[in-house]
Amino acid sequence: MEDRADGRPPVRTCIGCRSRAVKSDLLRVVAGGAGSSGKPGELVPDLDGRRPGRGAYLHPRPECLDLAERRRAFSRALRREGPLDVTELRRWFAEQADRSGRPRRSAGQNEGDTT
Repeated sequence: MEDRADGRPPVRTCIGCRSRAVKSDLLRVVAGGAGSSGKPGELVPDLDGRRPGRGAYLHPRPECLDLAERRRAFSRALRREGPLDVTELRRWFAEQADRSGRPRRSAGQNEGDTT
């Protein structure tokens, strides 16, 4: 990522928690359809930052996704009317949690259970 002419990296605001962060620390989200892959109104992560259309930035944390969804921030930030589907975005967050190394407990297994 290129720095600005003054040497500082670009800064964006997370639409969930509303805190400012370096752009490289945030996840860009775009609405699918209209020239990009995905169904119209489906929110998808833009990992390369190159998908067409207006983007919104979010910390890659489930708490920020929940806040953004509760505040209806996606439709405002993306300037889209109508319902936006966060299913694909939640799937991406779940995959990231799986990759972080946190073991998933099988159904019926208690936290202290070692058997």
